[in-house]
Amino acid sequence: MAKKDGKLAEVEKAFLVKRFACFDSPTQAVAALAAEFGVSVTRQSAERYDPTSKAGANLAPHLRAIYDAERKRFLEGIDEIAISHVAVRLRRLDRMATSAEERGNFVLAASLIEQAAKERGGSFTNRRELTGKDGDAMQYREVSTKTYEETMAELYALLGRPPPEPATL
Repeated sequence: MAKKDGKLAEVEKAFLVKRFACFDSPTQAVAALAAEFGVSVTRQSAERYDPTSKAGANLAPHLRAIYDAERKRFLEGIDEIAISHVAVRLRRLDRMATSAEERGNFVLAASLIEQAAKERGGSFTNRRELTGKDGDAMQYREVSTKTYEETMAELYALLGRPPPEPATL
């Protein structure tokens, strides 16, 4: 139901501010407000409670403080989100692959198994570890800046014989 006077209660305003702090879109925030409080507002009016939008640029200081605190809590609490953990993702992929195989959808099952293998192997991370042969430390060597002629002269000196005469055309 729409608000008769067009004004939201403080708890409803704070609810919208918190939703925007958690990166909800205006559409998602409006839907959540309707589900939680039974209040219907337009996306445009809800945007007044998003300080990152033009409409919310003049958000009341107490609501801005709520936004800042909720955004900080949200960003620091990423470990609270179940799907951020590899074990949770693998478990869900396992259930989906089993279900797909039971339904005879072998293409989907194979795709999910491949995704699980990549997940387990760390393909979906930004972390890369570079190692040398057999996992040892990387070996670094200095690259020579000598000319070909200098290198050949050193080689023949090591062999104990003089370099051949340059060919003439």
